[in-house]
Amino acid sequence: MENIAIAFALLYLWLAARQSVWCWLAGAISCAIYTYLMFQVQLYMESGLQAIYVALSAYGWWQWRFGEARAAAQDVAEYSWWWHVRAIVVLALIASCCAWLLERYTDADQVWLDSFTTIYSLFATWLLTRKLFSNWLYWLVIDSVYIYLYAVKGFEKTSGLFAIYILLILYAMWNWRRGQKELCSNTG
Repeated sequence: MENIAIAFALLYLWLAARQSVWCWLAGAISCAIYTYLMFQVQLYMESGLQAIYVALSAYGWWQWRFGEARAAAQDVAEYSWWWHVRAIVVLALIASCCAWLLERYTDADQVWLDSFTTIYSLFATWLLTRKLFSNWLYWLVIDSVYIYLYAVKGFEKTSGLFAIYILLILYAMWNWRRGQKELCSNTG
C-alpha cells in the first residue's frame, strides 16, 4: 500500500508543479491510503491530516477549475511578509496546543513533530489551493522535517519520497518563477 501511495504522491507533486488540475485527484488517492497507514503507526495528527487532505483535494480541484486559482500562478498576488510572520506565529501556537493535548491524553508518538508538520502542512496546502508561490517555501521546510519523522517511524520509502519531494519542490519553484518571468517579459 505504501508503494501505491508513493506513486500517486509523486504524480500529485509533479502535476502541481506543472499547474495541472489533475494533481488534486492523484493527491486524494495518495492521501486516502496514507490516512490508513499513519493511523496504524499511531501518528494520529498525520492520519487526520491525510484525511483532511482528501477534502482539501476536492477544494483545490474546485479552486483551480472554477475558483480564483483558475489563473496561472504568475497572475496571483502574494501575501506580504508581515502576513506570513503573523500566520507562522498563530500556527505555532495552534500546533503547540495540539502537541500538548496529544501528549497528555493519547498514546501518540512524536507529538511535537507530528503536530507542527500537520498544522503547517494544512496551511501550505491551503496556499497551494490559492496558487500562491509561497506554498513552496513552506513545503521545503515541512518536507525536510518529514524525511526524519517518517524514517524514525519505519516508513523508509516514504522518507525517501519526501527527499524526492524536495527536488520536485525546487522544480516547481523554478517552473512557477519561469512563468512569472515570461509574463514580465511579455508585458514589459
